[in-house]
Amino acid sequence: MSIISLIIFFFFFYTHSLATSNNAQQNFIQCLITSPELTTPITGAIYTPVNASFPTVLQDYIRNLRFNESTTPKPALIVTALDLSHVKASIICAKKHNLLMKTRSGGHDYEGLSYVSDRSPFFILDLFNLRSINVSIEDETAWVQTGATLGELYYKIAEKSNTHAFPAGVCPTVGVGGHISGAGYGNMMRKYGLTVDNVIDAEIVNVDGKLLNRESMGEDLFWAITGGGGVSFGVVISYKVTLVRVPASVTVFQVRKTSEQNVTDVAYRWLQVANKLDNNLFIRMVFDVVNNTNGEKTIRASFPSLFLGNTTTLLNIMDQSFPELGLQRTDCQEMNWTQSVLWYYNFPPGSPDSTLLSRVPRSLVHLKRKSDYVKKPISKQGLSSIFKKMVELQRVVLTFNPYGGRMAEISEFAKPFPHRAGNIAKIQYALDWNENGVEAANRYINLTRVLYEHMTPFVSKLPREAFLNYRDLDIGVNHNGKNSFVEGTVYGVKYFKEANFKRLVKVKTIVDPDNFFRNEQSIPTLPSFRK
Repeated sequence: MSIISLIIFFFFFYTHSLATSNNAQQNFIQCLITSPELTTPITGAIYTPVNASFPTVLQDYIRNLRFNESTTPKPALIVTALDLSHVKASIICAKKHNLLMKTRSGGHDYEGLSYVSDRSPFFILDLFNLRSINVSIEDETAWVQTGATLGELYYKIAEKSNTHAFPAGVCPTVGVGGHISGAGYGNMMRKYGLTVDNVIDAEIVNVDGKLLNRESMGEDLFWAITGGGGVSFGVVISYKVTLVRVPASVTVFQVRKTSEQNVTDVAYRWLQVANKLDNNLFIRMVFDVVNNTNGEKTIRASFPSLFLGNTTTLLNIMDQSFPELGLQRTDCQEMNWTQSVLWYYNFPPGSPDSTLLSRVPRSLVHLKRKSDYVKKPISKQGLSSIFKKMVELQRVVLTFNPYGGRMAEISEFAKPFPHRAGNIAKIQYALDWNENGVEAANRYINLTRVLYEHMTPFVSKLPREAFLNYRDLDIGVNHNGKNSFVEGTVYGVKYFKEANFKRLVKVKTIVDPDNFFRNEQSIPTLPSFRK
């Protein structure tokens, strides 16, 4: 079928399916198909509700079932960009015809902001086809497109070296785009800092449809998209990252303690030392509620760990710095770094590295996440209070991620992410459920809010800080109207603190003055009277 025939075929369906829609949508589609930016046809990359594949394309990268309900607002269309020209055309045409664009890479954003909007109509620019990865062990760098997953990046590195890695998250199906642009972190952050601390270049398509790299975009914009959220400033196509060196064999362990095993004392000690341990050692602390031997609800603390070294060295460090945990040689396993990622994410022992290539999550659930920062050790009395509240609520899980090491050495102004020195740990609040419906969602989400409120005395204040990659609409929503700057400031200072937020707003105002790239928690522009 010729291109002209395809266009006629395409419009035959769309004139019917969009009969009740505004002309802007139809004009947008025509603009896409006829865009002079195109180097390859775009018709095969456009899906609307009349396409049989539309539900599959939409749902394939929905990672939070809260946003896969029948009542969830759906996009007018999805563009699954096949190349750079499709991205350029999408931006130019959406801007011309005033259509809201949502950009999606892996779909793991906790509030669904990359594929849901209360404003209608909107469309999704989905980048999952843009996933090339070029690894250079000689230069110890890699170019990775934002539609790739972390698992794919790790696998490509491992193909060429078992002593190189990249400091990012342990969930293999997370998209590179959102992870890096929102700062990113993983089990090696105490050794090598955040994911964005290891990014040295990027390619972004700006609001005018122009492709820029670090040199042509300038240092301010490069700074903004390495931790400030790329979707506020353009469409990031790829990042150039620096690989880090790891031993051919690393050590992992998982130790668990319950209330009957002095969990309060062990947790208290963790808060004293976790951010002061050897930089090669990362020990998480995870609290959940389980049944004890008598069938009663009790607190369990889990301590999963990665050590960039061997078991003997690890045991020496633990004996000196954290003997309260009671780590034994039998608790430890040595393996290569990619296997440690699979181990940490609870894949079965012996899973091949190719497991990292799967884009299908191990499970799909409804979920809610929140975050906090701990700057002072919590007292034993405080921990007891937290445990009591958790047992009362039963379902919420608290994960403490230790800071210190390299994290404390980098300036809070080096990247938009400001949570550096002075932090013991970041907390994630997590609750998963399987029931559908708004009523169930509200009930479970409220449990996280109750615990979050209870934690107020133990966490950062003025502002109460939060982590951008743990998106949380509870801390502020932007309606992108006349009060956009004021609304944006509410959550902006929590994610970035005041100085970094002001710099992000300044960059945004320069590169996207009309606020084309926007969502419910995007960076606002300055009010018109201050521009």
